Amino acid sequence: MLVSATLPVARKRLVTLVVGSPVIEAARLLSMPDTHLVVICDAGGIMSGVLTKADVVRQISHCTGCSCTEGVADIMTREVVKCRPEDRLRSVWDVMKDRALKQIPISDGQSRPLGVLYANDALQWLLSEAEHKEDLLRDYVMGVGYR
Repeated sequence: MLVSATLPVARKRLVTLVVGSPVIEAARLLSMPDTHLVVICDAGGIMSGVLTKADVVRQISHCTGCSCTEGVADIMTREVVKCRPEDRLRSVWDVMKDRALKQIPISDGQSRPLGVLYANDALQWLLSEAEHKEDLLRDYVMGVGYR
């Protein structure tokens, strides 16, 4: 199974900000339900980094009162681990597991974000694929044939 199969759900999870935005704007976006990652893009829409709730909390812990005026560019992760629609979902899951990532951006060949794949979505797709293969094998062994 390819990552492209997850794009309808992953597109709904994509939240972006322009690189010059303030951290407070990222915090507002991350406070929305089911938003755990903000993809930071330059003016041309190219991915420059990512920001998580942990990044924002870490920054705010250094601020005093209303003086938190940092920009997202100062605290974002610049070396983004990402995947592409043509990548195999199992390979992407292995990367996520090895690096303890809960979400990973999906981008095109020019590093424009297309969506965000969450670990639980990847696992559900992989489980569904395994169950389908199991059903096919059982039908074959039982002489039912293919569906």
